[in-house]
Amino acid sequence: MRIEKDSMGEIEVEESAYWGAQTQRSLGNFPKDVETMPQSLIYAIASIKKAAAIVNNEEGKLADNKKDLIVYAADRILAGDFDDQFPLTIWQTGSGTQTNMNVNEVIAHIANEKAGETIIHPNDDVNMSQSSNDVFPTAMHIASYLNISNKLLPEIEKTITTLGSLEKQNDMIKTGRTHLQDATPVRLSQEISAWKVALERDYANIEETSKKLRILAIGGTAVGTGINASDKFGEHMAKVLSNELGTTFKADDNKFYELSLKSALVNSHGTIKALATNLYKIASDIRFLSCGPRCGINELNIPANEPGSSIMPGKVNPTQIESMTMVCIQVMANDMAISMGNSQGQLQLNAYMPLMIYNMDQSVTLLAKSLACFRTNLLEGMTANHENIEKNLANSLMLVTALSPHIGYDKASEIAKYAYENGITLKEASEKLDYLTAEEFDKYVRPENMA
Repeated sequence: MRIEKDSMGEIEVEESAYWGAQTQRSLGNFPKDVETMPQSLIYAIASIKKAAAIVNNEEGKLADNKKDLIVYAADRILAGDFDDQFPLTIWQTGSGTQTNMNVNEVIAHIANEKAGETIIHPNDDVNMSQSSNDVFPTAMHIASYLNISNKLLPEIEKTITTLGSLEKQNDMIKTGRTHLQDATPVRLSQEISAWKVALERDYANIEETSKKLRILAIGGTAVGTGINASDKFGEHMAKVLSNELGTTFKADDNKFYELSLKSALVNSHGTIKALATNLYKIASDIRFLSCGPRCGINELNIPANEPGSSIMPGKVNPTQIESMTMVCIQVMANDMAISMGNSQGQLQLNAYMPLMIYNMDQSVTLLAKSLACFRTNLLEGMTANHENIEKNLANSLMLVTALSPHIGYDKASEIAKYAYENGITLKEASEKLDYLTAEEFDKYVRPENMA
């Protein structure tokens, strides 16, 4: 053990740990072995510390050697060399102060180890011109935007491509269904097209709302006034972060808004929730259409990925669908947590930020990974069961809809009812009721025209 000091006094820290007193206090004061800060957030904070060292140096506040040491330490963190040095739970202070200090302390320790002496202070040097109150929300935006852009959007795009291929390959006519009851015919390609368009529009909405995450709180420091930072600090930080991370960031003109409200995160996650609701619907459709194989609809064949039962030999279950729908429910629940978190901002600060970023990170990561599994383990191997599709179409009473313009709704309804009650075809019923000849029926009832 070694002794570390902060404003509250001395505390013991493990010799191998790179963190300092404030991180150690947090470890002792909050729940253990529970959810910890997302790695994406830690990396975003490290990027902010690197950029701050560069800007503070350019502004003449930080010496060249200190800048170089902080940049070196931040780069080591971004390379993944110290992932085990950020152990703090999300269930800490709502501002994320302990995690900001965790990164400050680790950077200082790495830098001082490199220098061979203690010259970097976690507050005075690493946290210069910053506050947890503007660093943490800035990191939330950076981490969320990069996660969405690099993880989620590419997986949505790949899934759209797969659905497009399925649409082109499956143009057969089948029974439509509304209210889970037989309806007029559609083409399987039309059914799939709805799924594809849903994801196309979700992609566009997620991409558009995520752009607001590129507007940052940095430069607001403690309460939004920018105390202890230069007037141009936020602007300069956005420029350096843009260069470092390969996208365009901007410091918000109103830092009071960025510190006290998190509506950009709410809006962005709202479109992600919409994606989850659509994916749930698509997965449920496939589960319904593939049910069977012999005692259900079984119009779609899904891949057999693993045994479905510990007692029933040969049973195959729609496991990818079940995984995806559970993920979707989790994302919907996360949306409620994020919405509630934003509503609880008080005066100059929102103190629910760790909760919000944890849920945002989980939603993006879960959906991105689940989409990859859903696409490769289900959609790419899914085929149409032509035999059942044709059988169900032939048995559909709703083909009678095509007769309404010719003999009227009431007579067409009577044909359908008579056919159902007597277990005969629509054609046979129309002949027995003397409403249509077989030739007239075949002329009017053409599923390819109905679809």
